[in-house]
Amino acid sequence: MEKVNRSLIEPLGEVQLKNVKAGAINWFQKLQVKMEDLFSNKGIPVAIIGFLLGRALILSQLAPFALPFFAAVFLIRRDHAPLALIGLLAGALTLHYSNSLVIFASVFLFLILHKIRKPDIEGQFKTIALYVFTSLFLVNLAEHYLIFQSIQLYDLMMIGVEAGLAMILTLIFIQSIPLLSIRKRSPTLKTEEIISIIILLASVMTGTIGWVFYDISLDHVLSRYLVLLFGLAGGAAIGSTVGVVTGLIFSLASIASLYQMSLLAFAGLLGGLLKEGKKAGVAIGLLIATLLIGLYGEGTSNIMITLYESLIAVALFLLTPTSLIHKISKHIPGTTEHMDEQQQYARKVRDVTAQRVEQFSHVFEALSNSFSQIDEYGIKEEEEKEFDYFLGNVTEKTCQMCFRKEQCWVKNFNTTYEGMHEIMYQLSENDGQLPQKTANEWGKYCRSGPRVIAAIAHELTFYEANQKLKRKVRESRRLVADQLRGVSAVMEDFAKEIQRERQSHHQHEELIMEAIQDFGLHIGHIEIYNLDQGNVDIEMRVPYCQGRGECEKLIAPMLSDILGETVVVHSEQCATNPAGECEVVFRSAKKFVVETGVAHAAKGGGLVSGDSYTTLEIGSGKYAVAISDGMGNGERAHFESMETLKLLQKFLQSGIEEKIAIKSVNSVLSLRTTDEIFSTLDLAMIDLQDAKAKFLKVCSIPSFIKRGDKIIKIESSNLPMGIIEDFDVDVVSEQLKAGDVLIMMSDGIFEGPDHIENIEFWMKRKIKELKTDDPQEISDLILEEVIRTKGVIDDDMTIVTAKIMHNTPKWASIPVASKRKKAQ
Repeated sequence: MEKVNRSLIEPLGEVQLKNVKAGAINWFQKLQVKMEDLFSNKGIPVAIIGFLLGRALILSQLAPFALPFFAAVFLIRRDHAPLALIGLLAGALTLHYSNSLVIFASVFLFLILHKIRKPDIEGQFKTIALYVFTSLFLVNLAEHYLIFQSIQLYDLMMIGVEAGLAMILTLIFIQSIPLLSIRKRSPTLKTEEIISIIILLASVMTGTIGWVFYDISLDHVLSRYLVLLFGLAGGAAIGSTVGVVTGLIFSLASIASLYQMSLLAFAGLLGGLLKEGKKAGVAIGLLIATLLIGLYGEGTSNIMITLYESLIAVALFLLTPTSLIHKISKHIPGTTEHMDEQQQYARKVRDVTAQRVEQFSHVFEALSNSFSQIDEYGIKEEEEKEFDYFLGNVTEKTCQMCFRKEQCWVKNFNTTYEGMHEIMYQLSENDGQLPQKTANEWGKYCRSGPRVIAAIAHELTFYEANQKLKRKVRESRRLVADQLRGVSAVMEDFAKEIQRERQSHHQHEELIMEAIQDFGLHIGHIEIYNLDQGNVDIEMRVPYCQGRGECEKLIAPMLSDILGETVVVHSEQCATNPAGECEVVFRSAKKFVVETGVAHAAKGGGLVSGDSYTTLEIGSGKYAVAISDGMGNGERAHFESMETLKLLQKFLQSGIEEKIAIKSVNSVLSLRTTDEIFSTLDLAMIDLQDAKAKFLKVCSIPSFIKRGDKIIKIESSNLPMGIIEDFDVDVVSEQLKAGDVLIMMSDGIFEGPDHIENIEFWMKRKIKELKTDDPQEISDLILEEVIRTKGVIDDDMTIVTAKIMHNTPKWASIPVASKRKKAQ
């Protein structure tokens, strides 16, 4: 019985709850959709605004709002134009039937003018405004003449003023009405656009003038509510602007409302200044302004009524959802909500960009893997097939007409096949010359031996050319695969880099600014981008220093003490006049620096050397020292070595790994020309943070490290660049220390003295005997010693010396206040 009850009661309860919940959600969603359809699609707000604008007057007789509103709706949402016209006519009818007739006649004339000549897309705004001016001017002129049977100059002037205001309001309404519509992404409003919206809203509220309940004016309540809303959303500037514009339009509509402009402007200013207190602070600002302006405006007689109006506005303001105020704030530049919106949008763009870059990285990686997948079995099978084609061509010219064909290729297939293969191998290895022993053995086996050997030699040239072409294609595939892999790695690193958010360092900025200003220096602006150890990045604007070097001598040492690490001036852009500011970038100093010296001489004392060298600091905190020796001498060798270093420099600066960069340069050089022009490369990559060095040598002379009395030799072996398509770069790593001297040289230096048998021992002894550690002096002394020992300059000579030192800034750190907190 219990089981039956459970099976009946429990599921029924769940079903009822789910049905009730689902029904409530569906009912709410249907209501929401219905309301959105009613107000957005059906155009009910247009009719309501039209009704209020139909009642709006200036100086109790001018009605410039109706026709501009209809023209703007007609231009933007033509399907809502009938509702706008009905609302305008209904609102005007509440004042006098003649107002409705004037609006109807002016709209009718406007539509006729629009029908006669439809405005072009480019100048449609100006044309619509001109149609509004013409229509309202002619209709008011005709009405006045029909009533008074005469036209005075004053009447003509007032009609022109009303038509001119209508023309201006047309342009304002055309600009402001689309801004009130719902968009998917919140636009940033300019100050002019905000004022246009306020003019539209104030014009609409003008239609409520005269609506009084128990001596409380609805227009006063709505105008103060509007000031409260924008004061909290946009601050003092926007709040006071809204107050001035709304009060001005109200004062034009009714002279009795002139003091309202002062009250609204003062309330907007106070409310904006007190916006940190949220709704309560802005409300207090309005109440203070009401009491002060109310006492001076209308005296104590109506102060209570004015206060009641402000209290009702405050009550409406407190009932307003905070989300609505945040939505308004997102449109106003300078607000926190707008900045958050912009940062969120920028973050989305950044994430999408990083994602796309990462996707491209994966694409390049996939392409690299595709090019790298070379089936070794397929290559071997293809080589066997190529050899079969080779033998087929040979036998077609020799064995097809031989009477021993069946004896050789059917009964003794393996012997014949291996014999021809051996002949081909011997010819290939001996530059087309077949050893006599092999020729004799083949002559005993084959009756047409000489003819077969000649045919094999002839076909071998085509076979080798074909194989060389295929090797070129395979090496090109390897080149493309390596380069795509390098590009993929660079793009992946770039995707990770752009995903790093700039952190907020407001407290650190205030701390640094306070410490520097306490020292007596003034700073215009400071921006911290990174405070990571060893990667500090600070941008600062300081007043014109007249070239005294305050940034290097004072600010950088103070930053070093505050941050606990050495900070130096990375770049400085000085002001051109005393009234300007200098823009300075401070960054972490590298732990090590490299000082270099170079000495070189061309063959025979000429001006153009086939050797080239480069020393440069790469953006990733590494220092590169490279020497390239072009084969031969003169301009062509100089061109080849320079091209090698230029290509290498571009690859390294793009972030591609050193081995891939060198292999790419080698492949480019080997594929670029068919001339027998090659070059060597000696590259040292020194990390300026930990002094670790990588040596990549391509057919280059050994390098030497002088560490006190100890000499360390660095060498590896590779063929010159461009001589073969595929080679593996040997990487030799060495931990350098402060005070080490790295000496790199070309073969003209190392192989200089001919009479010395052990040149390596001689070079080590000369380096060890040096009494100086200045890089330039070392280069000059070694070059001079080699030339003196040899007596002539029979080859290009280049020597590059690099000294690794601790990076000690010229100016020591300056301690700031002892009780300060460090930024890290």
